[in-house]
Amino acid sequence: MVICFAKLHGLGNDFMVVNSTQISKNDYSLFAKNFCKRRFSVGADGVIFFDKEGLSSEITASMQIFNSNGTEAEVSGNGLRCLAALLIHRGHDSNKSIYINTKAGLKRLQYISSNFPKYSFYQEMGEPILDLKRMGYTPSQAGLTNNHDQIKIGKSNYKIIVSSIGNPHCSLFVDDLNSLDWMSLGKKIESHPGFASRTNVEFIQVKNPKKIEVRFWERGVGQTNFSGTGACAALVASVLAGFTERKVQVESSGGASEVCWNSENNLSLTGAAHLVFEGKYYKENL
Repeated sequence: MVICFAKLHGLGNDFMVVNSTQISKNDYSLFAKNFCKRRFSVGADGVIFFDKEGLSSEITASMQIFNSNGTEAEVSGNGLRCLAALLIHRGHDSNKSIYINTKAGLKRLQYISSNFPKYSFYQEMGEPILDLKRMGYTPSQAGLTNNHDQIKIGKSNYKIIVSSIGNPHCSLFVDDLNSLDWMSLGKKIESHPGFASRTNVEFIQVKNPKKIEVRFWERGVGQTNFSGTGACAALVASVLAGFTERKVQVESSGGASEVCWNSENNLSLTGAAHLVFEGKYYKENL
């Protein structure tokens, strides 16, 4: 079996992008698990399966995202930019908006500029979901204010803010990211029983009202260098907690992106995606 693919990353959050016509949908999960194995295969945080056929005229492409552990994600901010960058690279008119259909709804991206192999975009992420039932979260106590809650992990209690950007998020504020074993804690929080479909986790250190630094534990992946939806959730949490303005720079180990939560309740982010390489994946069977 030969699968043609492209590898791209958004601030270090890397994906293989595959035209979905090459593989049966029944095989997406197993394919992603095999494809994403670092050292044993191509290696990535996830696989994006995209299709441009049979869509209405206003939709550029549809996409499904599978994490490295084989589970499906509703949406990925960095994944959206990676697919958009590949579409521009393969001839999409850069003057026209890119509309990508996801399990979290239709998302619009607008090309800003490129310095090949880097492509920059402005992308609309929609309204954050703050309704606990819609996000699949069971609170530890009734009557939460601004989505603040407290969960117990082991013998310790942690203050959190929950939200959804089409996928579930749990945000925590810390004084010093370097003094916390956040990966170990993120792994435990991901599977906390309060989250019906597990959760993504953000650890936030507020630098000033216009800048935050974040570390991301991604559901189904683990530590990742950046998360587009996680950056949006981190901003939502920072605003709800009264720590920042509604437009901030989000910094992480993979770089920085500008995130905005406007007065009309819509989230957007501006960032880049890099095309790393294109190739062929050879596999006798899945």
